Amino acid sequence: MQRTVSMVSRMGLRLQALPLSLGRPLSCAQDVLRRTPLYDFHLAHGGKMVAFAGWSLPVQYRDSHVDSHLHTRQHCSLFDVSHMLQTKIFGSDRVKMMESLVVGDIAELKPNQVVKNLQTGLSLCFEFGGQRCLTSQGPTAAQVLQAGVTDDLRKLPFMTSAVMEVFGVSGCRVTRCGYTGEDGVEISVPAAEAVRLATALLENPEVKLAGLAARDSLRLEAGLCLYGNDIDEHTTPVEGSLSWTLGKRRRAAMDFPGASVIVPQLKSKVQRRRVGLTCEGAPVRAHSPILSTEGTVIGTVTSGCPSPCLKKNVAMGYVPYEHSRPGTLLLVEVRRKQQVAVVSKMPFVPTSYYTLK
Repeated sequence: MQRTVSMVSRMGLRLQALPLSLGRPLSCAQDVLRRTPLYDFHLAHGGKMVAFAGWSLPVQYRDSHVDSHLHTRQHCSLFDVSHMLQTKIFGSDRVKMMESLVVGDIAELKPNQVVKNLQTGLSLCFEFGGQRCLTSQGPTAAQVLQAGVTDDLRKLPFMTSAVMEVFGVSGCRVTRCGYTGEDGVEISVPAAEAVRLATALLENPEVKLAGLAARDSLRLEAGLCLYGNDIDEHTTPVEGSLSWTLGKRRRAAMDFPGASVIVPQLKSKVQRRRVGLTCEGAPVRAHSPILSTEGTVIGTVTSGCPSPCLKKNVAMGYVPYEHSRPGTLLLVEVRRKQQVAVVSKMPFVPTSYYTLK
């Protein structure tokens, strides 16, 4: 039997059906949008459906966006991320092919190990329809899932995965990961069983449904990028403060696309850096200008929102290297008014990923 490489990207490896970006228009036009297997399930549970990257997905349910956000931080929320591509790559050259596209060290991955990656090579578009993805996020997510599996989830640390039966549904791959900063799992489930699994998870009173709005504010508090907003094909890992994605072996070999530009940036001062910003006053949104304290425009906000946990505004944006040190005072322009912002370390809210003690 041939071994496979299986990857799901969050950060710009464009092996996915469509770009993921809340910066893209959200509307209620449903006639030409694709639907996940949970579409009717969402409607039955009060989901407000919007257009998102070519799909009809819930932006929120009966609970408010803030309530959903805080429930995820304190309990457990269930998200439908079935619009994200899952693909298996077969063949003896599977690792070579993947490493021709991304900056990470694929060859050194252990069985069932997962890696977030950045694509700096060719743009590809694969489409497969056999599996869909649900993600359960929050401090009680593992406790909720443990009731429906025989595997000991205490032995499944962050960024590892295993195939198991989940609440009677066979053929599921459970990965200890997510994009909220919380402990949680992503469950790859056969499309025909997605509603059955979601229904089983929702029977636990700890679990509530959450939509795109909460998913966006949660990942922003965790300092995580959204492709199309905070990074794109014009951003290098160093500029995006994502140098940790560069495999040590691959840095030395300089054998990934863009290495001749990216590797020298590791040892020099890049022209711009992605930074976190905090401020009081009106909420800071994407495309808001960032200014020096002298009033000169020096950058742009790429994502921003009021933080439900911190009770103040958080944002990300790009500024010149000399303005990127944490604690630096800057200005942001919101509705033609300037307000003080402070360059802040990310994540804004500490992460709670599960690791083996």
